[in-house]
Amino acid sequence: VQLQASGGGLVQAGGSLRLSCAASGRFLSSAVMGWFRQAPGKEREFVALIVWSGGVTKYADSVKGRFTISRDNAKNTVSLQMNSLKPEDSAVYYCATRYGSATRYGSLYNYWGQGTQVTVSS
Repeated sequence: VQLQASGGGLVQAGGSLRLSCAASGRFLSSAVMGWFRQAPGKEREFVALIVWSGGVTKYADSVKGRFTISRDNAKNTVSLQMNSLKPEDSAVYYCATRYGSATRYGSLYNYWGQGTQVTVSS
């Protein structure tokens, strides 16, 4: 499975960005797709996930109500709509996938995209 993340950039606080992650290769509908982020000097943290089959979603408390994860079955693409962005949302955002239960633990994800930088200015 290959994952290609895109959509990062520079935005002012309060603004919006939409990240996309395109999956290719032997991608199965039983996958769980997750978004994680890592800021300089900090550990990688969970942001959101979606279960491809059924569309169940989970969010980190820090983004709940501001971020929305969704999927496009036809395009094998997962998106992360980020609204009301804050400077503390600045990080490299990674998409990842695994086959199994929906978990927030990044170490349990098998495939990772290359990351896309999100910078929110105050």
